[in-house]
Amino acid sequence: MRDNRLMKYNWQHPNWPNFTYDLSSVRKQLLTFAEKTGEVSGILKGLSNEMQQEAALQLMVTEAVKTSEIEGEYISREDVKSSIRNKLGLNKVAIQVQDKRATGISELAIDIRNQFHAPLTEEMLLNWHKMLMQGASGIEIGKWRTHSEPMQVVSGTPAKQTVHYEAPPSNRVKKEMGAFIKWFNSTSSGANELKPPLVRSAIAHLYFESIHPFEDGNGRIGRAISEKVLAQGIGRPEYISLSKTIEAQKQEYYAALERAQMSLQITPWIEYFVEMALHAREDAQVVVEYSLSLAKFFDKHRDTLSDRQLKVLRKMSAAGPEGFEGGMSPKKYISITGVSKATATRDLQELHNIEALIRKGDGRSTRYHLNL
Repeated sequence: MRDNRLMKYNWQHPNWPNFTYDLSSVRKQLLTFAEKTGEVSGILKGLSNEMQQEAALQLMVTEAVKTSEIEGEYISREDVKSSIRNKLGLNKVAIQVQDKRATGISELAIDIRNQFHAPLTEEMLLNWHKMLMQGASGIEIGKWRTHSEPMQVVSGTPAKQTVHYEAPPSNRVKKEMGAFIKWFNSTSSGANELKPPLVRSAIAHLYFESIHPFEDGNGRIGRAISEKVLAQGIGRPEYISLSKTIEAQKQEYYAALERAQMSLQITPWIEYFVEMALHAREDAQVVVEYSLSLAKFFDKHRDTLSDRQLKVLRKMSAAGPEGFEGGMSPKKYISITGVSKATATRDLQELHNIEALIRKGDGRSTRYHLNL
């Protein structure tokens, strides 16, 4: 008989992995999430395939960059964007990306979208790890962890460390992952859907993170699994970035995960995850609505603009809802188009006159922004 005094973590409980929870406190948020997902689907129907692709690209790049930042890895957004565009065949001439981390996270992002409907398998997860860990050294890549030392999540200095969590020993990982994969597929849409997709996504993330099957990359793959769940729930690739919302308050994320790994009663974790995902849904809706605004914007102006003006406006629009950093100036216009200062000033004034751009400031501090 197991000594309950020694049971500190969820996987040590005799009922593992039978999580329990009460959804009464999140039913309103679950309904709101479903409604907003429907709103996004409606907006997408009003977009051309090109604009849908652009919205998806914006969110894929954000997710790839932010899921890496959560783990303390800072990858160039431009490298990730170029890599994803290369993989999707959107660049007429492939752009060379030297950072293997950018290449790896981009391959993972695309594979998640392309195979969202496919059952989860051991081969899929190991391949995701190979993609993600390109260029890494000192760890086993594309394999479950096998080292005999405890797999611990720690903080602090080597002299004074705090152990936040200790995962099941390596000799249990293959069996635990077999059970996880079986659970995942048995609860998928079209199989035996017993849970709202958002709840299933929360449980899948916690369940996977509790096993911690890899030497490195568990957080990024765990968030990829959550995205796969949400896509399966609506029957199409998701337009969302959970990691952007998590990264903005990652200490809250780690604290919620740590508490959840101490018990099989996970109502607080469900509450945290649902609220976080709702914020992510609202943020993603802004991106999709922005894409719709851009479609209307270019439909209105494309026949009245020169090629160089269109080039500048597309460059500005690619910055996303946050806006072109620092606004457009004659100097930046010259850098993008190669025209003279007089031509740049005249072009920008024309764009302002037809209300394609909004002008702010005076003199040398004059900046232009898209008028959406």
